[in-house]
Amino acid sequence: MRIRHAVLRSRPVRSRIVRAGVVRAGVVRAGVVRAGVVRVCGALLAAVAMVGLTADSADSPEPGAAYYLYWLAAAPTQTQPTPKETATPSPTWSSADRKRLSKQVAAYLAERGRDGDLAVAVRDVKSGAAFSYGGGLRPATASIVKVDILMALLLRHGLSTTERSLAENMIRHSDNASTTALWNALGGGDALAKANRRFGLKSTVPGPGGAWGSTTTSAADQVRLLNALTSSKSPLSAARRRYVLGLMGSVATDQAWGVSAGAADGDDVALKNGWLPRTVDGGAWTINSIGRISGDDHDYLIAVVSRGHPSMAAGVATVEHVATLVTHALGRAA
Repeated sequence: MRIRHAVLRSRPVRSRIVRAGVVRAGVVRAGVVRAGVVRVCGALLAAVAMVGLTADSADSPEPGAAYYLYWLAAAPTQTQPTPKETATPSPTWSSADRKRLSKQVAAYLAERGRDGDLAVAVRDVKSGAAFSYGGGLRPATASIVKVDILMALLLRHGLSTTERSLAENMIRHSDNASTTALWNALGGGDALAKANRRFGLKSTVPGPGGAWGSTTTSAADQVRLLNALTSSKSPLSAARRRYVLGLMGSVATDQAWGVSAGAADGDDVALKNGWLPRTVDGGAWTINSIGRISGDDHDYLIAVVSRGHPSMAAGVATVEHVATLVTHALGRAA
C-alpha cells in the first residue's frame, strides 16, 4: 500500500517525535499517512546513542559487521565542482523560475549553515520540468542504496521466497542484516556497478568490500535510478518495477518522512530514506531521501541528499523543507 497524504504543507517543517509508530500530527492506518508532518523517532536516536551504532537502522548490526560499520562511518564524502543548477526546459518552467528557486534554496541553506551540504534533483515526468541544485555533492548513500541493490538483483533474476522476505525487510524496515545478505547474493559492488550502467547512472560509486552504505552518489543519479524504476523503457519488467515501488510505498510509519513532505492532498508517495552519523564528518548526520510523488497533474521523481547535520532531527527538517520548496515551485509552474 502506498503512502497517501491529506495535508499540503506551505511552511517550513519542524522536527517532531514519533512514538510507537503513531504520527503525532495525524493518524497512521495500515501504512497510510494522513498528515504531511512525520516526526523524527526519538527512540531511534536514543538507541543509536546507547549502542554506539554508525549504521542507519534501529536494529543492531549483524554479528561480524565491524568492517561494514567502519567503512560506513569513515569513508569520505566526495564533492565535485559542478554547477549548482541544471534543468530541462518545459513550456511552463522558465529559466527565471529555476533561478528564483535556486536563490530560495540557497538562502534557506545559508540560514541553517548548510551551504554546500545539500543537493536536490527533481523531474516532473508529465510536464518535463526539471530542477537541480548542488550537483557537485557526492555524499554516502546510507540506506537509499537499498533500492539500487534490490533493482540490481531483480535485473538478474526473480527473487526466491527467502530473498523476497529479505527484500521486504530491507526496504520497509531498512534492515541492515537483510541488506548485507542481498548485497552478497548480488555479488557486491562490481555487480551493482554493472547494473547501474544499464540503469543509466553516471556518478554512483559502490562502497568497498561489504560497505554498501558507503556507496557515493549524486541527487541527479538518484533521479536516474527512479526513472529506471518508473519508465516503460527500463531494463526491469513492469511487474518487477511495481514490486519495488510497492515496497517503497509501504515503509514503516516512522520512516515515512523525507520527500513525502512535498506531497499534496491525495498524492501517492513511494520513498526510501537513509540516515546515519558519520565519523569522517565528526559525528554529523548524513540524511538522504528519494522517491516518487504522483498525482493527477504531476509525477515527480525527486532526490534530496545531504550531509553535515548536527542531529538527525535537524537533517530531516532541512531535507523536508527543501523538498517542499521544490515541489511547490514546480506545482505553481504547472
